[in-house]
Amino acid sequence: MNKRIQTALYICADLCMAALGWYLFFLYRKHIVEAGKHGYEVPVNHDIKLYLGLILIPLCWVLLYTATGFYRNIFRRSRLRDVQSTFTSSVVGILFIFFVLILDDSVANYRDYYLSLVVLFLLHFIPTLLLRLIITTRTIRKVQHRLWSFNTILVGTGNNAARLFAELESARKSEGFRIVSVLREHAEESSGTLPSAGSWKELPERIRLTSAEDVILALDDKDHNLVPQIVDLIQNENVHLKIMPDSYGMVMGMVKMNNILGAMLVEVDFEVMPQWQKTAKRIFDILFSTLALVIASPFLLLIAIAIRADSPGPVFFLQERIGLKGKPFRIVKFRSMRVDAENAGPQLSREHDKRHTRVGSFLRKTRLDELPQFWNVLKGEMSVVGPRPERQFFIDQIVTKAPYYLRLHRIKPGITSWGQVKFGYAENVDQMVERMKYDILYLENMSLGLDAKILIYTVLIMVQGRGK
Repeated sequence: MNKRIQTALYICADLCMAALGWYLFFLYRKHIVEAGKHGYEVPVNHDIKLYLGLILIPLCWVLLYTATGFYRNIFRRSRLRDVQSTFTSSVVGILFIFFVLILDDSVANYRDYYLSLVVLFLLHFIPTLLLRLIITTRTIRKVQHRLWSFNTILVGTGNNAARLFAELESARKSEGFRIVSVLREHAEESSGTLPSAGSWKELPERIRLTSAEDVILALDDKDHNLVPQIVDLIQNENVHLKIMPDSYGMVMGMVKMNNILGAMLVEVDFEVMPQWQKTAKRIFDILFSTLALVIASPFLLLIAIAIRADSPGPVFFLQERIGLKGKPFRIVKFRSMRVDAENAGPQLSREHDKRHTRVGSFLRKTRLDELPQFWNVLKGEMSVVGPRPERQFFIDQIVTKAPYYLRLHRIKPGITSWGQVKFGYAENVDQMVERMKYDILYLENMSLGLDAKILIYTVLIMVQGRGK
């Protein structure tokens, strides 16, 4: 299986069908609609709109499909989902093309006008869907005949695991799961007829070692308490998690059925936003950060001068923080403390902290020390709105009190957050745990609307100087 080749196949198919649909629609408009109006056929060979459309419109369609996530999980296709996705994207794209690009075309009457909209939709939707279904059917058959498969780790050694293992191995039509490792609660536990490997606590290492794409939990009833622990352990790994029905009750709200003919499995959905919202959020991050840095550039210069004049040391403060999927990055801030502030080891800032410089105290109250982080946003390491990133030193202490903190690594950290707005800066680990509760709520309720509200409250805090 080659993901790039398969993705390129879908993209080429979409480009060709989008060009074909536009060309046929152009012929329809010139030879039928406008010919009926003028009484003669209108030549199309030298119409610049035809050639511009053949180049630009297919590219716009591919951008739309990319934004909606159609080219993700390219080997895990479903013909029904292809129909749904193609129909939805076609409706959105056709309305845009029709009312933006050809609204000014003259027609004899409204019947021709709205009929053209229907014809444009059908000429694009039908060819695009047919070619996609051909490619998807080919993909499904290769998976069913075990020509293509996904390395899979099975967790469990009881009756459920043995029964599922036998079902997957003997199925006439494969679901694509190729069991490469079986893990259990204890490494020394007997696995019976199942191939042995080790303990479920080794899951992250096993995933990387075997290049696993799927993890299946087939636990007996007595092992239900392990489900949330395993979910927290692998939620930042790039895998699909599936659970047998007897075991998924403890992760309600994150499950969805994905197959009605194969093994009875539900899938844990780690995605916190639809793909189109994630794309929109990233576009907003780029535009907002660029605008903020441009508008604030004179103030950034003044702040830099004030910092240098107030105390010796660099203007900017760089520090390693933990971001998306637990990956470290270097956060950049305006320096608000003395250069020797952490000679005694990592310490959290406190209100009336003597380590603050005079300018630094003002910057923290107004949150202006965070402005350089828009550069982290442009680099893709952070988002404008998201949980505040922490240092590994403090994360290790937080997870001993609240293991579910690691769920926050499912999304990019942010310059401002619900926790930052509601709670402010934390002065100790207990306060970090309290602030985290707001960020967990944000994680489970993420939306563009919620981001807008958090930004508004952040601006109010900055203007009023209420930063804690």
